[in-house]
Amino acid sequence: MEAMFLSCDWGTSTFRLRLVRAADLRILAEITEGQGIAETYSRWKKQENTPGRQAFYASILRDCILELGRQSGQLLTGIPVILSGMASSSIGMKELPYQKLPISLDGANLWVERFESDEEMNPLVIISGVQTDTDVMRGEETKMVGCSSMLADEDGEQLIILPGTHSKHVTVKQRKVIAFQTHMTGEFFKLLSTHSILAASIEEGTDLNEPANQVCFREGVEAGSASGLLHAAFRVRTNQLLKNISKTENFHYLSGLLMGAELKCIPAGMPVYLVTGSVHDILYRTALDELGVSVRGAMDADLALIAGQYMTLCRDY
Repeated sequence: MEAMFLSCDWGTSTFRLRLVRAADLRILAEITEGQGIAETYSRWKKQENTPGRQAFYASILRDCILELGRQSGQLLTGIPVILSGMASSSIGMKELPYQKLPISLDGANLWVERFESDEEMNPLVIISGVQTDTDVMRGEETKMVGCSSMLADEDGEQLIILPGTHSKHVTVKQRKVIAFQTHMTGEFFKLLSTHSILAASIEEGTDLNEPANQVCFREGVEAGSASGLLHAAFRVRTNQLLKNISKTENFHYLSGLLMGAELKCIPAGMPVYLVTGSVHDILYRTALDELGVSVRGAMDADLALIAGQYMTLCRDY
């Protein structure tokens, strides 16, 4: 029987479980549920006779494994499960300490905890997050390990950008992660586009590749990188009032504005790599191009996650 493992990405709002073939990291089957860590924790707290947290989470994981087995037509008993993301957080399956930087890109010094299986549960391996003195991450550390093969073998600093609600800029030197910064770009975009005065001036619905949207996005990137964000943000409002820019074009202007503010901190000449999904890839490539920053390499974020989990699993077993 070919070697397989179960890749679990248990985030704050979503749960994803994949059956992966070890030989080539091909996804054989997967399920996605809306029951993220936050909802799971809330359900556990509401139980009348509250079971142990670890047992409660394990029961949900077991049900999902059974469902994945039914959908794939495979018997998944005994196949190891490796979890990353919020599973190791204060509201996760078991809270694990953050590992302090620096960490090796092969994941050798990540904080990992293994749980032996019983007759009803698959063996579990949980990867914890990492920290600096002022910043933390959970989940992205596994992607950093998984994308390490695409980085150039050189002594100087290199930058990995992992876009998302809370984008991470990770500095690597001599195959070690030495620093990172979190940028709340995605969350600020959601807040401004739905709960501020700017919400009335924007509207989603057209593609970035449309010429007018492209122009507005690039103008936003330039403005965000060149001026104070608090002042520049009001231009979203005046774009509509004074310049008759459409709401859909303004949507892309705001997006570019926040990305420009995020990306302006990249040092000149820094080699940059992207680890992202299809939605963010074109946005970040366009923004970096506008700022004159070339992308040395890119990798799909899901593939990086699976590769990092597998590297950690191989080390742990």
